[in-house]
Amino acid sequence: MDLSLAVFIGLNVAAAASGAVFKPGEWYEALNKPAWRPPNYAFPIVWTALYALIAIAGWRVWNRAPADMLIGAMGIYGLQTLLNAGWSAIFFGLRNMRLAFVELMGLWLSIFTTILVFAAIDGIAALLLLPYLAWVSVAGMLNLAMIRLNPTPPAQLPR
Repeated sequence: MDLSLAVFIGLNVAAAASGAVFKPGEWYEALNKPAWRPPNYAFPIVWTALYALIAIAGWRVWNRAPADMLIGAMGIYGLQTLLNAGWSAIFFGLRNMRLAFVELMGLWLSIFTTILVFAAIDGIAALLLLPYLAWVSVAGMLNLAMIRLNPTPPAQLPR
């Protein structure tokens, strides 16, 4: 395996680790959720596929970007990776749905910007990020719906 691909996979595994550290738990299960919410088992399946696509997209741009575009492309890629990792910590760790929604809007914008920047370098890399943007859009709608359905979240349960 190409070392740079291994680095991109590693970065995405690190981002995914946030979801393993900050798990939904009893607090999340006690929340009111919209009927259209995907089942719990869907989340790790979808995220595994998305992280693979995100890693491949970053790796493709790393290998194809002209020198004058590489720093900007990797900067926005790094920002979306950090924001991605941060959402679980805010939503499940801090149990702050409102702040998580604000953070998720930043994540959405950073993914959209990453797609635009990547499109100028490698169209396939940009296309690989479209499912990620779609899933984060659904996550944003779910986050907002849960805020509305839980104006007063359940009492703090043990972590």
